[in-house]
Amino acid sequence: MRASQILVVDDEADIRGMVQEILTEEGYEVLVAGNAAEARAARSRHEPDLVLLDIWMPDTDGISLLKEWSRGGPLSFPVVMMSGHGTVETAIEATKLGALDFVEKPLSLAKLLRTVAHAIEVGHQTRGQHAVLGSRSPLEPLGKSRPMQVLRDQCRRMAPHEASVLLVGEAGSGRESIARHIHALSPRAAGPFVNVVLAGLHSSEAEIRFFGREQDGRIEPGWFDAARDGSLFLNELTDLHPEVQQLLLSVLDRGRFMRVGGHAPETIDVRVISSALPEIENFTADGRFRRDLYARLEGVAVRVPPLRDYREDVPELLRYYTDALADSDNLKYRRFSVAAQNRLRNYPWPGNLQELRNMVQRFLVLGDDSEVSLEEVESALVPYSAGEPLVKQDLLAMPLREAREQFERAYLEQQLQLCGGKVGKLAERVGMERTHLYRKLNSLGIDFRQLGTDDQES
Repeated sequence: MRASQILVVDDEADIRGMVQEILTEEGYEVLVAGNAAEARAARSRHEPDLVLLDIWMPDTDGISLLKEWSRGGPLSFPVVMMSGHGTVETAIEATKLGALDFVEKPLSLAKLLRTVAHAIEVGHQTRGQHAVLGSRSPLEPLGKSRPMQVLRDQCRRMAPHEASVLLVGEAGSGRESIARHIHALSPRAAGPFVNVVLAGLHSSEAEIRFFGREQDGRIEPGWFDAARDGSLFLNELTDLHPEVQQLLLSVLDRGRFMRVGGHAPETIDVRVISSALPEIENFTADGRFRRDLYARLEGVAVRVPPLRDYREDVPELLRYYTDALADSDNLKYRRFSVAAQNRLRNYPWPGNLQELRNMVQRFLVLGDDSEVSLEEVESALVPYSAGEPLVKQDLLAMPLREAREQFERAYLEQQLQLCGGKVGKLAERVGMERTHLYRKLNSLGIDFRQLGTDDQES
């Protein structure tokens, strides 16, 4: 599969070069443009997977260029705006024109990589959904099973209302897609959907991220500004720092917030949708998550079922992802044999929809025949086999160092599969610093670049 292609548009050569170097090291293919004219030319030659677009440029500013690109309808790629001196007005205007997110200058490496990875995921997901669903509401839960019928009905019932929504489900079960579906059905559909990834959000930066900042006559918009008239998605409550919990509760109760350095309160005008793992109840029971904040966000609680609860829909999901990925990633179409479908229908899917999509992607990328056979499926399922222990009996016959390496390799390979090949997600999942994790993967001979890196379900 080709690397995701990113177009960086910025009139400052130093910034273009730095961003190009960083993203190339991360495995992306990076094109650069120094002004709007070069950006138009680059887009005419290539259809990027993401555009990083500076707001202030000498010939045509980024907002005007975004408006120009949006005249023909919704963009086929996500756009992330870059600016060191944005305002609330430009933030809101860009969001309404289709911009997905903002990154502030001077650029933070962690923020840049996190934003780029998320934008690439959203772009692939949106293209795949639009290619197959046609007139259907974007990101509608698929399947004819009873759990999916119930889930679709719940989405339709809650969408018209302003009550907060809590989506409880396992990792990879599609909670972000469902949040976007609820937003698309709501009266706020024309407004922005802002995905706030709570992992790694430190209390020291939370105020600026949520509320924005006023400094030297300039306004830097926060998440509440960016989501105005739309929906704010709090992605994974179990990652929320205790001090940030208190901060969030206080402003939600008041319905107002004050920007850092600001002088007048701003009214909150967003619908809050949250996601959490099923363990959230244990978090509230032992005090790791505030009960009062949980009650505030729970409004309407929805259980997002794991894939093993609606395995009868697996054949339909296989067809859907095969069509979507073949179209969005320009891959060869392959159909699954009946035997292969039956085997996957009876697989427990510990990684849920994310795992299914990654597996389909792997079959399309690596397979040669027009049909995915049972043998090919069995071979792919070896690392995942239900009932096969991660620590095998033969490790006991090895020296400690060799046994430890075998375990670490098996452990990280399986975790990496569940993270869709994304080292950033793997670092969060296993609790390792990213640079250390890269060294560990290299020392164990694990090539994460050969794994699918466009997982889209959260």
